[in-house]
Amino acid sequence: MDLSKSLFLDIETVSQYPAFEEAPKTHQDLWELKANFLMKEEEDSVDSVYERAGIYAEFGKIVCISVGFINQNVAQADLRVKSFSGKDEEQLLESFAGLLDSHYNSPDHLLCAHNGKEFDFPYIARRMIINGVKIPKILNIMGKKPWEVGHLDTMQMWKFGDFKNYTSLKLLAHSFGIPSPKDDIDGSDVGRVFWEEDDLERIVTYCEKDVLTLAKVYLKLVQSHIELG
Repeated sequence: MDLSKSLFLDIETVSQYPAFEEAPKTHQDLWELKANFLMKEEEDSVDSVYERAGIYAEFGKIVCISVGFINQNVAQADLRVKSFSGKDEEQLLESFAGLLDSHYNSPDHLLCAHNGKEFDFPYIARRMIINGVKIPKILNIMGKKPWEVGHLDTMQMWKFGDFKNYTSLKLLAHSFGIPSPKDDIDGSDVGRVFWEEDDLERIVTYCEKDVLTLAKVYLKLVQSHIELG
């Protein structure tokens, strides 16, 4: 198994605006239509569910992409991690696309994320289109047959054909005895930390911890004896 061909990644996203009332009128109108499907409790309102806008590529944006690749030496290995982050999403995406185009551009290269096929990979591709960034070959699945898509998803790997349940990375890591990486914030805090605390570095640290956990979970799933340092 040539693990050097795989790039492990995680993204952090936030709403495009700090709060619903600060968004332009057209954005508000479109969010109201979306929010009608999200309001499940009596106390829910259009602005109270706006904190979930970040999970939709049409209403959110990427503030961090952390990636890691395994540098393998027999049974010893370490994960080299790099992050693309900032308030300029277009520049962030251009830099990430440059990495993929220059180093992960052949059919034997793979991208790996947890719930990546449902979230990370399509979200990145959609935000690239919106920002006018050319989608790298490894991310662009248009016209490709399923076996031509170089995407790994640890959540789908764990399902073994059982598609009834969602299993979080945190739960899967716990099941494998891997220490939980998110001892500071979790996904629900990212928007607040970005918009209210303006602490991007804290988000980057959180994202990089996830990438390390992702790689460890992947190694467990493929029953590898490699231990990451």
